[in-house]
Amino acid sequence: MQHKRTSLFGYGITTRAIAKAFGPFTFYDDHVHKPFTDDDGNRVRPTAEFDPRYSDLEIPSPGIPPEHPLIQKAGHLVSEYDLFLSPLSRPPFTPEAKPFTVWITGTNGKTTTTQMLTHLLADKGALSGGNIGTPLAALDTKAPLWVLETSSFTLHYTHEAKPDLYVVLPITPDHVSWHGSEQAYIDDKLKPLAQMREGETVLLPRAYADIPMDAFVIPYDDAQDLAAFFGFDTERIRFKGPFLLDALLAMAVDRLLFDRIDYEKMNAFVLDPHRQEEFSDAQNRLWVNDTKATNIDAALAAVRRYADRPIHLIVGGDDKGVDMVPLFEALADVDVTLYTIGSNQAKLDALSERFGIPFESCGILTEAVKRIADVHTLESVALLSPACASLDQFPSYAVRGNTFKEAVANLS
Repeated sequence: MQHKRTSLFGYGITTRAIAKAFGPFTFYDDHVHKPFTDDDGNRVRPTAEFDPRYSDLEIPSPGIPPEHPLIQKAGHLVSEYDLFLSPLSRPPFTPEAKPFTVWITGTNGKTTTTQMLTHLLADKGALSGGNIGTPLAALDTKAPLWVLETSSFTLHYTHEAKPDLYVVLPITPDHVSWHGSEQAYIDDKLKPLAQMREGETVLLPRAYADIPMDAFVIPYDDAQDLAAFFGFDTERIRFKGPFLLDALLAMAVDRLLFDRIDYEKMNAFVLDPHRQEEFSDAQNRLWVNDTKATNIDAALAAVRRYADRPIHLIVGGDDKGVDMVPLFEALADVDVTLYTIGSNQAKLDALSERFGIPFESCGILTEAVKRIADVHTLESVALLSPACASLDQFPSYAVRGNTFKEAVANLS
């Protein structure tokens, strides 16, 4: 079967790459109200027009939630990973060659670890893809190795494919409203463990090391655990804080696959903007763009880094259904003033009052910058580390970060 009656759910990056490589196909999308045919000959229709009787295969954009009507109606749902990496054959999607794959998941640090590992393995022909921005359909199947940033959304819909080597960063509450519960989120992150076989390796937080599996497990509690196991000298690595763990995990894979340790190459890696990105205003006061901190654990990592000085902390946005109390419990002993913004501002204000943490209700990011500018000193730090997603007020976390930097630049 050539799966000519293929339905793609969501007119997004992942599904459009599949259609470009193998289509034309039919898309169904919530934002389409009048059917049209795109430049590649794909039919793009409203969600309500999907009829499972006329579909042999359905491929979702990873972010579509399980309760969505398209998912509920689908009779032959297959994830992007199962489409290309499953042991089953689904012509014409099954590639002639399947590269060795390293999957990288967890809550924070997935993108950085993926980038670091791809940087270290560039001489081995490694390509990165998945949640990092390049869909599997756009990757070269002749490349010897794929490094795939793997989201919990993708894992939820993946039932057949498995990594050859699995890297799991620490898992903390995130995307609870999408998955339905914190445990369901964790379960999706750990799902591939059941598929992995003897001879394959998992780098795994020790909290999950007792889960029955056939793969060889290297458990860790923290960066020092990894350094001790692999013989890394952390003093020779320039990355600190959460980035040290990312670097050590990337170096661990390089050591496992090619038995080498390259401090010079690791230290040559350049971090992306938007993660603890420091800059100064016209008065030489320190501001930090940590807009990519879209959950509590990421925000607290930044707070810990600057806890030796007074912190003006901008928080708020779409909390994705996560209980925000742990953030305030951790801030109770920190010299911090909160500047609340976004759709969960009222919740954050109430928690600030409950925990006795000074705060100002700002509503929008630019207002928070203005208020901080009135009290910021050379001894303090102004930190955008929202602990929430950005889509309530911005198209992306990057736009939020750029808006923050522009507002600081425009201070008189």
